[in-house]
Order: sequence, then C-alpha cells, then structure tokens
Amino acid sequence: MMAFPDILARAEAGGQLSPADLAVLLGIERDEDLQALFQAAYRVKLGTVGNKVYFRGIVEFSNICRKDCYYCGIRRSNQAVERFQMTHAEIVNAAIWAYENDYGSLVLQSGERNDANFADFIADILTEVKVRTNGKLGITLSLGEQTEEVYRRWFACGAHRYLLRMETTNPRLYAQLHPADHSWVERRACLDRLRQAGYQVGTGVMIGLPGQTLDDLVHDLVFFKEQDIDMIGMGPYIVHQDTPMAQQVTDFDADRQLMLGLKMVAVARLYLRDVNIAATTALQALRHNGRELGLQAGANIIMPNVTDTKYREAYQLYSNKPCTNENSSMCRGCLQGRVQGIGESIGFGEWGDSPHFLRRQTTSAPVVQQ
Repeated sequence: MMAFPDILARAEAGGQLSPADLAVLLGIERDEDLQALFQAAYRVKLGTVGNKVYFRGIVEFSNICRKDCYYCGIRRSNQAVERFQMTHAEIVNAAIWAYENDYGSLVLQSGERNDANFADFIADILTEVKVRTNGKLGITLSLGEQTEEVYRRWFACGAHRYLLRMETTNPRLYAQLHPADHSWVERRACLDRLRQAGYQVGTGVMIGLPGQTLDDLVHDLVFFKEQDIDMIGMGPYIVHQDTPMAQQVTDFDADRQLMLGLKMVAVARLYLRDVNIAATTALQALRHNGRELGLQAGANIIMPNVTDTKYREAYQLYSNKPCTNENSSMCRGCLQGRVQGIGESIGFGEWGDSPHFLRRQTTSAPVVQQ
C-alpha cells in the first residue's frame, strides 16, 4: 500500500484513485496530515471550480412528511413537532426576496410528499417564480422521490437542479435507517429518472452514522463517481433527540463528526474534481465556523436560509440547528462576512451551475457536420 503523501500527491495531480487509496485518505488522523489533505483539496478546488462561493437561498417550506426515517426530526411518527406548510404566496415572496438580494439560485425543500396536490402546488410556484424573475433565478428542488412524469413536469416549469440524498449507498445500512416500506432501490432509481428528465443531479450521504464503516464512506464516494453525480450535499450525522436512532448513540463526539465530515468534503473534491460541493449547515452546527472550514476543505456552495423565521424552529432534521432565530437579511450579511473573511468571493446573481454538468453537456453534444 502506498504511503499517504504519495497518494495525496497523485490525487492532487488528477491521478486515478482506488478504493484502497480513498480509504487511506479518509483514515488519516494526524493534524499535519489533515492540514495537507485540506490544503491539497483547496488547491484542486481553485483549479477546477475557482474561489467563488455560490449562494443558494433555501426555503424549507413544510415539515409534513410521509417518510418515517429513524434519524430525522420531522419523521412522520414524531408527535413532538408542530407541523406547518407555508402558503404559495409566502414561498414566492421568499423566492423574490432571494432574487432581489442577488442570490443567483433558490432551493425549495420540504418533507417528502408525492400526492397529486403537492405536484400541482410545486408546479404553480415554479411557474410564478419563473415569470416574476424573468427566468433569471436558478432553482434547485429537494423534494424527495417522485415519478419521472412529475420530475419532467417540474423541470418544464423552471427547475433545473435536483438534490436527492441517498443518506447511504449501502443497502444494508439503509435498511437499518428506515422502516421496511422505504426502498433503497426506488431511491436509487430516482437518480436515473432525474438524469433522464434533464436535471443537474445531486445526492449525498450522512457521515458518521451508527454502524457505518470507513468502507461504507469509500463506497459512497465511488458511487458518486460511477453515477456521474453533478453536485454533492452531504454532512455529518447529528442526533435528534426525538428519533429512534438517538437511543443507539451513547458516545456522540462533535469534533470527531466534524473532522470526518471535512475529510469527506476534501476527498470528494480530490476524487470528483469539478462537481459542486456544499458546505452544509450541519458543519456549522458542530462548530461555529464549520461552514468556513468546509469551504477551505474544498466546498464551493452555501445555502443561506431564507425561510420566514416563524417556521424555522419547526424544521429541524437534527437538534441544535443554527440560525433558526436569524431573519434572511441577517443570514445574508453574516454569511457574506464569513465567506469574504476567509478570502473567498461570492457569485452574487449567478446560477453557479456545476462545471461537471456543463462539461458533460459539451462532450456529449452531437457533432454537426459542416
């Protein structure tokens, strides 16, 4: 087996990495090795996607969910959470605020529903946002498993990116995280449907799950590459006290979870090169500067919350979520200062599409005979 410095040098140069190589990179513990990993990933970030951070204003518009995932605070069976659903007008107003404040893109996220009324509701919102922003606001959806027909409908209405997290790419572990009526195969099939519908496709996993191994995380990275994923949204697992999984966690270590999350960001950047990678809010939940550390480890996307503050406390997938009491303007100013404070610039008013997606579109375009 090659030593860490040799593997890191090859990774930075764009050489091929085996699963064993990935395991070495993810398994390092020494501070000097960690800093070398993060610095190499940052240099690759600069060379592939640049030092510009793109803001995706996120609207978490409903915590009503048909799913019952054992780790999630808004799972169907959680009777302790107060359910809410923002109105059409409230969601559109949040989107317009994002547009007028130079966020190039919006994310619409909620608990999972797949009924006809929900499909209509989203289609109507997308149509109005597209009209009122002259099609200039990029739109990402994170609304779970749907039919290809629904995905195509929403794409036609104006959405062009979709994030569907697998949470783990190990079917055995997935079965331990979900009730029997939740299907890893179905969720995996949705990624194909999204690609067929024309979206930039994003996925991601939870990092540091009970029962998760280093080999599982290596397989997650290999899965991203094999599926030709365009954007990654992954973060450390954080306990929510009102979930069955909370009973399995007796030794939660915030520093360990944070470092494992940062290593996954860095190795993903080295391995996947030109994809978009989010510095997720979960990193900040573990340390006040967690999102900045994520950017310095190779991430290039941040999702400021633009949800009305009266709803934020009720949308907690994990405990102690940050920024629940800050309004949209406060979040914007805070994150702008944080990003610029580490020497990064912000792509205000830009979609910030995945360079990986754009490159694939260019290379797959048909040759026109002159």
